[in-house]
Amino acid sequence: MAKKIGRGLSELLANIEDARVSAAPVEVVDGEKIYNIDINSVIPNPEQPRKHFGEKEQKELEESIRVHGIIQPLILVKEGEYYKIVAGERRYRAAMGAGLQTVPAIVKQLTAQNIREISLIENLQRENLNAIEEAEALKELAELYNLTQEALAARIGKSRPSVANTMRLLLLDDEVKSLVRTDRLSAGHARTLIPIENKEMQIDFAYSACDGQMTVRELELKVRNYLNPPQKRMTETEKNRLTLEMRNLVDDMKRIFSTKVRMVGNENKGRLYIDYYTKDDLQRIYELIDKLKQ
Repeated sequence: MAKKIGRGLSELLANIEDARVSAAPVEVVDGEKIYNIDINSVIPNPEQPRKHFGEKEQKELEESIRVHGIIQPLILVKEGEYYKIVAGERRYRAAMGAGLQTVPAIVKQLTAQNIREISLIENLQRENLNAIEEAEALKELAELYNLTQEALAARIGKSRPSVANTMRLLLLDDEVKSLVRTDRLSAGHARTLIPIENKEMQIDFAYSACDGQMTVRELELKVRNYLNPPQKRMTETEKNRLTLEMRNLVDDMKRIFSTKVRMVGNENKGRLYIDYYTKDDLQRIYELIDKLKQ
């Protein structure tokens, strides 16, 4: 039997008419007709809010669907001879991988704004959305309807503090957000970095904590010491200020190698440090350098 549709989504769908489908519904859930739709007639939505689909999680969903089938129906809109996905692209991808011939779906008559809102709300009600995708979806939904954080929280069935804490992640530097998107840095770690206004330092802290190198508590302590440092004498590193050209070189190397890069010294003498955190990280850096040699 199909699972109940999320609270905010169910209320929204109740006010929208069904599209005409030639087949008879196989089930009715929360007052919504569920159809079995030929999977070859289903097409993805190019404006899907979710951009990152974790390979491990996707494989697990595929195995679950192979054993249990799709528990929660997709939401589709009729588009010519096809049905475009409004909500449920992960389930659709997993169903394709599992070799299903049909998918259970609700088919609605939707405007472009309806499609966007349903896509956003459905994604926000999924537990496996990464924190940055969730924050971006919250921001877009709030802007779409000019909602306060309190009204936004009520619309998706979450607490206002939870919504506020998630949206604060958008204040982070893009490089830090990228680490969260790819599950190299947790949302808890990322929130700890928000008070650091210096973007370069924020990025350095993020790389020092990513891939499980530091607990959230350890990072909190490190950030606190940075923001409220004890009185100390200036170190040799601090005395050797980098020129603009040297800082630009470090920034370029960070972008190319996608890892933490540091330089110590001055124009005449110094050292460059390129950090790697796993064997795969080192292999990736080696391959980049090998390409440059060619």
